[in-house]
Amino acid sequence: KGEKMSDQDEAEDHLSEEEIDQQFREMADKFIDLANGQAERVNRENVSLALLYAAARFNAFVVASHAKDITAYDADRERAAEYFRGQYQSMLDENMRDYREAFETLPYAHLIPDKSS
Repeated sequence: KGEKMSDQDEAEDHLSEEEIDQQFREMADKFIDLANGQAERVNRENVSLALLYAAARFNAFVVASHAKDITAYDADRERAAEYFRGQYQSMLDENMRDYREAFETLPYAHLIPDKSS
């Protein structure tokens, strides 16, 4: 693309797929820890919406930061939006399956509504 890679990009080029995956999961866990802390003071639905908003805002920043000008930004917007929607759908499906499989295990018992009342 002719763009100079940042020091971060160059450092990440030297990581193995396993190291990148570990780094990815560690970052996700930090965001989840922050969200869990916020959920102690406000309802988790609002925390969820705030996370979605933050992701959308950061993703828009990433797309803008790769564009050399407004024309390039406008040209990339829909393709980027499709990419992020697809990634979110895939990640949501994976996590919904994970929770479905673990739903009745002890750590998630608090999520099952009490039907006795």
